[in-house]
Amino acid sequence: MIEEHFTALERAAQQARENSPVLHAWATRLATVLQGGGRLLACGNGGSAAEAQHLTGEFAGRFLRDRRPYAAIPLHADTSAFTAILNDYGEQEVYARGVRAHGRPGDVLVTLSTSGRSQNVIAAVKAAHEIGMTTWAITGPAPNILAAVCEDAIAVEAPNTATVQELHLALIHALCGAFDELTGVSGTPGDAEREVVR
Repeated sequence: MIEEHFTALERAAQQARENSPVLHAWATRLATVLQGGGRLLACGNGGSAAEAQHLTGEFAGRFLRDRRPYAAIPLHADTSAFTAILNDYGEQEVYARGVRAHGRPGDVLVTLSTSGRSQNVIAAVKAAHEIGMTTWAITGPAPNILAAVCEDAIAVEAPNTATVQELHLALIHALCGAFDELTGVSGTPGDAEREVVR
């Protein structure tokens, strides 16, 4: 079982490397949006919610080097607002309403789903389109609905959810690394050479 898991991960990673040009394009777009005062919103369910929060945390905090913080919001992380919306409007609207509250024209919404069928995430994409936001998806195997409704998507070809989620994190880190490379670093002398200690 352990050997099979790592074999599947290795195969999926090799396929994921083909998305490097997409990640560079996303990083370039994010650099323009975030440095111009725009926002990154992200959402997903379960493990994908954790990945979404990991992504936004890297932008609001820092990745490999010190730099200015950027506006990045995981739409599930405000539990009071999330549960109030869930209670008042239902599961379908939990992310769509968050998008309408925090999103602005030109902002970016990153969605994550291992199945590509999460209805509340798809509803968020539709709300983002109404606002004029850019929408991207990181999903499991294609074809899937979420990838189809977003402007751009990376679909991880892997046989199980665990491997898909592991590759999603690798893609997130690659995106953050490309963003940092494009935007450079700032801060006090020495920060640029100091690795983050966690």
